[in-house]
Amino acid sequence: MGMVGLKAVRKAKGYSQLKVAFDLNISREALSYYENGKRSPDISMLLKMSEYFDVSIHYLITGADFQPKYPK
Repeated sequence: MGMVGLKAVRKAKGYSQLKVAFDLNISREALSYYENGKRSPDISMLLKMSEYFDVSIHYLITGADFQPKYPK
């Protein structure tokens, strides 16, 4: 399973894979692998992506906003 939210937020912002890869200092191929589930980013890259797109890590991975398991 790829990082559904990563691909969705990139497309929503109108960014090409090349732009995002350049901005994050990774190869376009690495970004494509993350989006398509062929490779998983490490924690530091997840944090960098989260800050870059201004979304949660949960969103990057699942494409869904975080919902507490046990709401108050």
